[in-house]
Amino acid sequence: MPRRERVPSLWKNVSASSTAPGVRLESTSHELPFAFGFELIGSNVFRTTFSSESHPLPPHPSVVIPTSGQQALRAGTSVGSGGKSKEIRTGEVVASVDWSRSSPLVSISYVDSDEPLHTDLPDRSYVVDGDGIAHYSRYKRGTLHVGLGEKAAPMNLSGRRFELSATDSFGYDVYRTDPLYKHIPLLINATPAGCVGLFSTSHGRGEYSVGAEMDGMWGRYKVYRQDYGGLEEVVIVGKTLKDVVTTYAEFAGYPLLVPRWAFGYLSGGMKYSMLDDPPASEALLRLARKMREHDIPCSAHQMSSGYTVAEREPKTRNVFTWNRHRFPDPRGWIQEHHKLGMRLIANVKPYVLASHPEYQKLKNAGALFTDPHTKTTAVARLWSAGGGESDEGGHIDFTSAAGFGWWVNGVKKLREEGIDCIWNDNNEYAIADDSWQCALDQPSLAVPEGLEERRSIGLWGRSLHTELHGKASHDALLEADPDSRPFVLTRGATAGTMRYACSSWSGDNMTSWPGMKGANALSLTAGMCLMQCYGHDIGGFEGPQPSPELLLRWVQLGVYSPRFAINCFKTGDDNNVGDVIEPWMHPSITHLVRKAIKRRYEMIPYLYSLMLSSHQTAIPPQRWTGWGYESDPEIWTPEMMDGECQYWLGDSILVGGVYEPGASQARVYLPKQTDSDEGFLNLNAPYQHFPPGQWITIDAEWHGAGIPVLAKVGTAIPIGRDVQVLSPGEKENVAGLPLDDYRAVEIFPPPGKGANDWYVFEWREDDGVSAVCKVKISKYTISFNATESQVRVKFTRDEKSGFVAPWKTLVAILPAGDLRSVVSEDDMQVRALKTDQQGRQQFELSRR
Repeated sequence: MPRRERVPSLWKNVSASSTAPGVRLESTSHELPFAFGFELIGSNVFRTTFSSESHPLPPHPSVVIPTSGQQALRAGTSVGSGGKSKEIRTGEVVASVDWSRSSPLVSISYVDSDEPLHTDLPDRSYVVDGDGIAHYSRYKRGTLHVGLGEKAAPMNLSGRRFELSATDSFGYDVYRTDPLYKHIPLLINATPAGCVGLFSTSHGRGEYSVGAEMDGMWGRYKVYRQDYGGLEEVVIVGKTLKDVVTTYAEFAGYPLLVPRWAFGYLSGGMKYSMLDDPPASEALLRLARKMREHDIPCSAHQMSSGYTVAEREPKTRNVFTWNRHRFPDPRGWIQEHHKLGMRLIANVKPYVLASHPEYQKLKNAGALFTDPHTKTTAVARLWSAGGGESDEGGHIDFTSAAGFGWWVNGVKKLREEGIDCIWNDNNEYAIADDSWQCALDQPSLAVPEGLEERRSIGLWGRSLHTELHGKASHDALLEADPDSRPFVLTRGATAGTMRYACSSWSGDNMTSWPGMKGANALSLTAGMCLMQCYGHDIGGFEGPQPSPELLLRWVQLGVYSPRFAINCFKTGDDNNVGDVIEPWMHPSITHLVRKAIKRRYEMIPYLYSLMLSSHQTAIPPQRWTGWGYESDPEIWTPEMMDGECQYWLGDSILVGGVYEPGASQARVYLPKQTDSDEGFLNLNAPYQHFPPGQWITIDAEWHGAGIPVLAKVGTAIPIGRDVQVLSPGEKENVAGLPLDDYRAVEIFPPPGKGANDWYVFEWREDDGVSAVCKVKISKYTISFNATESQVRVKFTRDEKSGFVAPWKTLVAILPAGDLRSVVSEDDMQVRALKTDQQGRQQFELSRR
């Protein structure tokens, strides 16, 4: 796009107080009357603004910013001023603003650091660029850059350029395609000395060059470019990634609670809902019965949009309608599905084609965008039928009362018919013309004074509608069922969207070995951007069918991620119906797929506890290997910063993978936190113990040991039954599911006497379904101490929240090959049970 940069200069200080923890400047340039602001808004957070009447601040910021920085002046904060500079010290952080040159210069560092964590680019820091702005800052080579929501692998974004937008990236290349589906302009630079996050609150399009540009005069820099309006940027400083991510959640909102059942296997596939003979309703019930026949637990089915396809020509998708040939009795069919233990997640798309039965009604009501060139409803080409097929229609304008209300009513009707959850799909708003006009009359939308007539999508940001789309679906589900937490799955996302949608995934990926490997990088960066119930379409959405080896490797890897789903649209020979991946499609490995999925169900107490912690602390369940291990120099090497081959699942489990066919071994790095770390236990045969701080190569036969999974010594994981169970808060049990009344803890003591006196592990539980306002979270703690002959344990139940778990006893499980006995240190009765199929000793703990 054209570059029209101009630098406002000749700045004067117009701050209200010299002692306030911030500064406000105005340019005396008559041609560029811009204002610049920099203020402390938290103990480690600053806010930068750069705006004018022609370039207003983002009219609907995607995060909540405190109204004033004055409350930030507290103990530990000091302010110093010079002639054309100001310094703010808060705790260990010092920030300075210098306006003696042609552009304000911000620098931020730790008091005891040798160099700044962040420095603006002199004489070119904040510039006007046509209708938008640009912010230039120094680029640190050889360091880790992560974030931007969802960007092509590897995880390290350094040295690359990205479009800040979103689109329908069907069949994308995980290493090359940009943009993908998310628009979250949060960039974090992590170094061993500290981290800094820069976040723009705009929903508008832009670009981030993360050291991809350099200039002999300007040196190496990174630059954020925003197409429209002024800049509002949050700057977060922290010693570690954890500091930045958890602080960011204070503004963007903590991840939402996810229903407990949603951590089971979620099936999908467009083919089923596209069938006319047999009708889709029969095909889907047959699928649910096959799950039981193959003894593969499955918690829900993602209903693709075929249920909305019109029965007569043009056979296009009409959101909130039912194809009555495929689904003659939606309510009755949903009830039958529930009896088979599977919930239903309905696909909905935020647009209507001209053939939609309510298109004219929505057009007349002003529920669609307006084209300023034609002075009438804006027309777009939209996906209509098979892969790549399109027709004319219009996007729902969620800033309009008519559009927002129509959507809420449509979702409420689906919920009243029995649909359990909503799948917001195709919601990237890839609109061709930024001049299209928004209605801005939706009552919950605040319109800043003076912007009532500035209604272009460009200024307000097309991604604003992705956020409001999430809000409309969320609010509708909550209205229909106020006692249950809403489950909204979203493909597109902004920072604000995740305040309404509790889950997301990486979209329409490709079946390939590199596609499986690169997806890990997307997961890790997604978690740092607060998309923490995130995953991938296991086996690949588009492309060829996976081989037995690739499918099994992908399933084995996928069960160790927050979200586990198999969903696809293999266009193949039929562009309209496509083909599907089924767990039993390769009979030679069905028993191994079943084993992996059952292990997934066993681990739901651990996975769910990680998500409860995510909701309370914003710590992602799936983490980069260096998370918490910043003192280990190996994690700062390029191979580890790429984030493709291994990751943490919580604090206990280190997950590796196998990413090429025919491999029988895998290489994994075991990070080291301190000298007292006691290493890792291989959870697969031959169950070795490994010291930390080294690369290891272990057996990983695809039809034998499987992918590398190691447990950190001194930790534990709670487990449950290996089948779908009834969450404690569920009031009906039409499927006859077993109760969640069994709990065990796999504990990982050192092979001999431990270096620590006691190892302590805590997990969380609740009823699994209650709305946020009614949730009660209880804590459970297992402590253990190792000697050469015994493992001594203590166990406490903290249920003062009011939630009482339905299980009464606890089973302690030792690693395979550990022949020590378990004894209680807190007067619990211990009973030895039979060893399990892996030969692990089990001991039941109960109160006397």
